[in-house]
Parts: sequence; structure tokens; C-alpha cells
Amino acid sequence: MSIAVWQKLDYMARSFTPFGLSLLLVILSVVPTHIPGYAQIAPILALVSIYHWAIYRPNLLPLFSVFILGLLQDLLTGTPVGLYILVFLTVYGIVLSQRRFFAGKSFTVYWIGFAVVSLVASVESWVLASAWNLALIDFNAVTFQYLLSLGVFPIVAWIFLRWQQAFLQQD
Repeated sequence: MSIAVWQKLDYMARSFTPFGLSLLLVILSVVPTHIPGYAQIAPILALVSIYHWAIYRPNLLPLFSVFILGLLQDLLTGTPVGLYILVFLTVYGIVLSQRRFFAGKSFTVYWIGFAVVSLVASVESWVLASAWNLALIDFNAVTFQYLLSLGVFPIVAWIFLRWQQAFLQQD
């Protein structure tokens, strides 16, 4: 094959990276752990991914990709179809509108931003799930899910930042 073909394949693979990593996190979040009650409080790993890529490389994770990730999260977790679609699209929209603020800031600001955005996402998911069930669901599970997502954030964010430096340098 010619060099041009390999360059195009390389570019396509790099462009697919944010969606591919996000998809991997959606799948990892539903892997059975055999820990009683863990499924109800499992961290929403894809939320970290959507937050990160909306700040640093939104061109590589377009709105349609976020929709697909939300749909897959809904289908794999058994939540009402549309719940995580709305949550992920809301997070993407909020972060995209504040992208200039977050870009280039310290990790602490980056993490605090995630704490605020994921709190909004948690409350939104609770409201939507309660509306779907026509009853207020227990907020404790949502609280623990939020705290676990917040705790896992530095690890996933560090991996994404290193991945971005290694493979997705600005052109």
C-alpha cells in the first residue's frame, strides 16, 4: 500500500479514538462484578469521557456520537431509552458552551468542573427516572453513583490526557 493510504488509515484511527474509548467505557460500566447492589451505584464512566472530549477535542466526538453512546448506555444498563441520551447530550452541551473556560486550566479546576457537571447530570437522571416511574426513586443510589464517578474521574482523566498527548496532538 502507498504511504497516502497508510496516512489516511492512521488519521481515521486517531479520529475514531474518542468514540472508541467512550464506547469501551460504556461497556466497562456494565461488566458484571458480582458485588451485591453495585449495578445501581456503578459510576457512569462514559460521562468522564464525554466531559473530557467536549473540552479538548469536540471535533472528534460530535453530537451524533454522544447520542449513540447514550443510546448504548440506556440499552446496556436497562434504563428507559432516552434517559442517558438526554443526560449525555445535556452534559455535552453544557461543557461545550464552557469549553473556553475549562481549556488550559489546572487539573483542580478541571475536576471541580466535572463535579458540578456530573452533579447536574445526576440530578437530571434522578428526575427523569422518577418521572418515568411516576414516583420518587431513592436518591441514595444516585448520590453514591455520583461520588463513585467523582472518585474515578482522576484516573480516567489522567489516562485520557496521556492518550491525547501521545496520539492526538493538535494538527
